[in-house]
Amino acid sequence: MRRLGLSLCLAAVLVFTHAARGDTPWGADYFPNVTLKTQDGKTVRFYDDLLKGKAVAINLVYSSCSNVCPLETAKLVQVQKVFGDRMGRDIFFYSIAIDPWDTPAELKKYANKFGVGPGWLFLSGKEEDIRLIARKLGLARAGDLDSKDGHSATLMVGNVSTGQWMRNSSTDNPQFLATAIGNFLGWSSAKPTVDYAQARPVSVGGGEFLFQSRCSACHTVGGGDRLGPDLLGVTTRRDQAWLKRYVSEPDTMLKEGDPVAQRLYKQYNQIRMPNLGLGGGDVAALLEYLGKPVRGADANGVLTKASTTP
Repeated sequence: MRRLGLSLCLAAVLVFTHAARGDTPWGADYFPNVTLKTQDGKTVRFYDDLLKGKAVAINLVYSSCSNVCPLETAKLVQVQKVFGDRMGRDIFFYSIAIDPWDTPAELKKYANKFGVGPGWLFLSGKEEDIRLIARKLGLARAGDLDSKDGHSATLMVGNVSTGQWMRNSSTDNPQFLATAIGNFLGWSSAKPTVDYAQARPVSVGGGEFLFQSRCSACHTVGGGDRLGPDLLGVTTRRDQAWLKRYVSEPDTMLKEGDPVAQRLYKQYNQIRMPNLGLGGGDVAALLEYLGKPVRGADANGVLTKASTTP
């Protein structure tokens, strides 16, 4: 597989910190001002045009990825929706292609599949320039390949004016991630109207947790299609053996030409179902959760008009 062999860290910690002054060391003298291309073919300078004076969130992707990239892009689309008109004004998202074969046209096609909106650029450039950017951002460590693709889902969030940066997982819960970014950037928000000390403990089963953390960016259970199909009743619609294998290795099945996998790929805007690296126990727990009756569903698992989704 074509890749640069970049690896990311997943700790949500501050990495480049400095007082909120104009003499931050993480400025023009630190970041390269190399030339990149946006998905619309526009030429931009990394520091002058993309970083200087801005709040940014940056990750690494490539358009043919069948593992973590589709999941993190889907999650960040939800974060973008939470931010609304702050996008392109108070914060800018940048997804940088680590595959040198990713042209602006390929990246635009990829962005359009996921419904990416204003304020989010997909960027490509020379391989050596991308390597340098990734190293300067702390998104890459030489020789540390911790995933199939040589990269994992890290999001670097920075306030370039103050020189403060934070590392997060780009596959985290979108609402949590949006809140964490907003707090980090000092955006004002309404204070809670409830006393969380009085909240009751929440009990979430393993299958439900897996669905919410890994699947809900693209799927619902009874809430209609998202980027992928509604999964209500999927355990009765599909053969169990097929379903277990598809959840485990959708990329392999698509590559092998499985007719159902190919049909789903074509039907849902050619977005690849990511290989989530789930083991047998996780797959069983997820399918058990999907097989449970949905509140408000009839005996066949079909939602009634008066029902609500879980």
